[in-house]
Amino acid sequence: MVATCLHLAGFVCSFVGWIGVVVATATNDWVVTCGYTITTCRKMDELGSKGLWADCVMATGLYHCKPLVDILILPGYVQACRALMIAASVLGLPAIFLLITVLPCIRMGHEPGAAKYRRSQLGGILIILLAMCGVVATIWFPVCAHRETTIMSFGYSLYTGWIGSALCLFGGCIIVCCSGDAQTFGENRFYYGSGSSSPTHAKSAHV
Repeated sequence: MVATCLHLAGFVCSFVGWIGVVVATATNDWVVTCGYTITTCRKMDELGSKGLWADCVMATGLYHCKPLVDILILPGYVQACRALMIAASVLGLPAIFLLITVLPCIRMGHEPGAAKYRRSQLGGILIILLAMCGVVATIWFPVCAHRETTIMSFGYSLYTGWIGSALCLFGGCIIVCCSGDAQTFGENRFYYGSGSSSPTHAKSAHV
């Protein structure tokens, strides 16, 4: 029962984290930049927002974004972070599907627990790979962007990527390390018996 609860907790963390990674990939508010000194930018009310897909200018009454469509002139770190975040988003699809099929409430005929355990471990490994891609991209991007211009602050997209990657790493580790073993995974279920037994007495049943 403890292993089942841990597996559910790992799945929820992984799913929420993957959504966070997808949101971070699709949005452009990664870092808030300033072309001059921070004091000058605050006085002029003119800041920039830099992301994977566009560079934006934020000023009084103006918000203009320039899409980064010319791949040949893009900095290498932008292209690498794009690839990592896209890979993380794509890896989440099979990982979440595998984890859904091994949830305690999902039954697929008389499938042995060992088969569900293998799918669970594969899904957990994919989630950990997803998390590592997100961690590398969300740390690499602001470090390299700071070399090009002055960073005033981090944007909500970067925070979303950090939180999402951390949740995926935490959830994936729980699934891989704390979900029981192949012999007992998914085999036992509990229900309330009737008749001569006590109403609160739980019996074990094999699926």
